[in-house]
Amino acid sequence: MGWMHGFQSDDSALLPIRDRVLAGSRLTSEDALALYRTGDILAVGWLANWVRERLHGDATYFNVNRHINPTNVCVAACRLCAFGRKKDAPGAYTMALEEAFETARSGYTEAVTEFHIVGGLHPDLPFQYFLDLLAGLKERFPQVHLKAFTMVEVAYLARRAKLSVRDTLGQLKAAGLDSLPGGGAEIFSDRVRHIICDHKIDGDEWLETARLAHSMGLRSNATMLYGHVENDEDRVDHLLKLRALQDETGGFQTFIPLAFHPDNTQLEHLPKTTGMLDLKQIAVSRLVLDNIQHIKAYWQMLTSKIAQIALRFGADDLDGTVIEEKIYHDAGATTPQGMRRQELVRLIREAGRWPVERDTMYRPVVRTEASVTVAV
Repeated sequence: MGWMHGFQSDDSALLPIRDRVLAGSRLTSEDALALYRTGDILAVGWLANWVRERLHGDATYFNVNRHINPTNVCVAACRLCAFGRKKDAPGAYTMALEEAFETARSGYTEAVTEFHIVGGLHPDLPFQYFLDLLAGLKERFPQVHLKAFTMVEVAYLARRAKLSVRDTLGQLKAAGLDSLPGGGAEIFSDRVRHIICDHKIDGDEWLETARLAHSMGLRSNATMLYGHVENDEDRVDHLLKLRALQDETGGFQTFIPLAFHPDNTQLEHLPKTTGMLDLKQIAVSRLVLDNIQHIKAYWQMLTSKIAQIALRFGADDLDGTVIEEKIYHDAGATTPQGMRRQELVRLIREAGRWPVERDTMYRPVVRTEASVTVAV
């Protein structure tokens, strides 16, 4: 078993975890805690990389996408957020439908395979606005996948429209919704949510909304916001709840750890995440979430340099070209707003990986000078 010889650690707590990982056994909550608590980042990374290569070899995925944030008006006032505004506050905006279509059009080339649409919880916009937004985009860009509205937004729209969550999802799907992003999960722990996002649905409601979406054939992503007031137990609890729901539905495509950016939020006294925590979070996610196929290193938040290293710590996806990402830039992210396709490919190749352009459903996208086709 020569491949075991690549694993070395002075931390004896990691040895039984190594044996379980290499045997393909599921890790326990105690295992996950030990991974968070060890200082041996290279041993954790080695294990995560072993799993990543078993699942994906050297393939590293990215897509050509465009973010549309239709409004930053939000009733929630979460302490973690630098994006949301009250409707009469300076800097508040809400796009008319034509503006949203123009935003989509202005960054659109035939290379774009996905619109990623998230915004604030607007107190006045009717449900019809969101249905018309989806239908209008689908009519104008029929080949583009619409990944729209977090579980938090869906639950809020349902409440405002006095509909069940299932009916709300059904109407969104009929209007053109293809899948859902993973935001708004933050940390499921009630203790933490009361501090950072007290106005949002609780963790159980987020999970129930995802369960309903998956039952209707809508796939979604899942996220976790880390590096604020949560502890290791909160992180483990969050990962295990996602793993349990995935056992049940199989509806999560990708898990995205999100590093908290404190600038311009009510929590700006908190320190930024360290590179060690960022890489450890990627690695622990890959090791614990054995039933979620993809782990994304979201370069917008991690910086492209840390995201590139993460490709050797368990991540197999770098997200996309992301023209105009507002939410994390309002929170002080200094990464460029859009990264050119060639630059993403260069980062992946220099990490010793193989770039695979994908659509939202992870089908490879094949490009020639004349056309773009999705391999089915």
